[in-house]
Amino acid sequence: MSVISDLINLNLSECTKKIIAEYIWIGGSGMDLRSKARTLSGPVMDPSELPKWNYDGSSTGQASGEDSEVILHPQAIFKDPFRRGDNILVMCDAYTPAGDPIPTNKRHNAAKIFNNPVVAAEEPWYGIEQEYTLLQKEVNWPLGWPIGGFPGPQGPYYCGTGAANAFGRDIVDSHYKACLYAGINISGVNGEVMPGQWEFQVGPAVGISAGDEVWTARYILERIAEVAGVVVSFDPKPIPGDWNGAGAHANYSTKSMREDGGYEIIKKAIEKLGLRHKEHIAAYGEGNERRLTGKHETADINSFKWGVANRGCSVRVGRDTEKAGKGYFEDRRPASNMDPYIVTSMIAETTIVWKH
Repeated sequence: MSVISDLINLNLSECTKKIIAEYIWIGGSGMDLRSKARTLSGPVMDPSELPKWNYDGSSTGQASGEDSEVILHPQAIFKDPFRRGDNILVMCDAYTPAGDPIPTNKRHNAAKIFNNPVVAAEEPWYGIEQEYTLLQKEVNWPLGWPIGGFPGPQGPYYCGTGAANAFGRDIVDSHYKACLYAGINISGVNGEVMPGQWEFQVGPAVGISAGDEVWTARYILERIAEVAGVVVSFDPKPIPGDWNGAGAHANYSTKSMREDGGYEIIKKAIEKLGLRHKEHIAAYGEGNERRLTGKHETADINSFKWGVANRGCSVRVGRDTEKAGKGYFEDRRPASNMDPYIVTSMIAETTIVWKH
């Protein structure tokens, strides 16, 4: 194994200017991440310098066998924490050979919204709290749980320490450092309420970059868990019963909200979100009805309410924001399996562009 380890850690810059670019895209389910690598002649700093590439869409549920070619358009570059050196990870979106976005390409429409001059002028900031659950590979049961049984009730696990309370910290810390290395603006990690469940936060990120960074952070997490022999679940309610679900709370502000008098802008934005509650819920992740029950720090899926410092609301405003009269709010409705391109752009469209 030491020979394999030595080869994996080879420093290519000692013998060649060539680099490896790992092209990443989202597969047909909307949650499966795919990737493949290619050699480039030298270091690349901007996605526009990268070649487009194709893949077999019939093998990812994104094209028919008779017309299977799908084209990858490079959109964002990150440093590769696995290969290091000048090697890169490339977040892509997918198009037909004619140049049209394929149906599962949610980035294209999000970019349109963020490129709207009215939206761009507001400089929308996001902080995404991505929760996930680590599962034992062979039994599909949370890490640290007795096989076929249950741990003690929730209470000691949130931000917990010790072998009886925290399961999978080596994966979590590896992911944290790998994201920082990659250039993702990961702002923190913590253990969650249900044992085996964790959270990382990405942000503040502006506009479309929030989606790029969350998807790439998910990819890095999947790769690390692959090495560890552990499964990552983004199911919003992986274990039925008296256990917390998994969400992806979206913290959000605009330039107007961050300036003096911003609290009034925040209240108007939240009012708009309430008027479009059903549309947002429909786009906020599959299986969210199992999570948004009105229990376990959630609001019921069929109702919309907001409050200050209330974690049982659809939208929460922090005490600091209320006191300062400006700041941000938190949309607590998105599920852990939400598409960050859809959620971030939809929040911007509803609060900035939509008229009622």
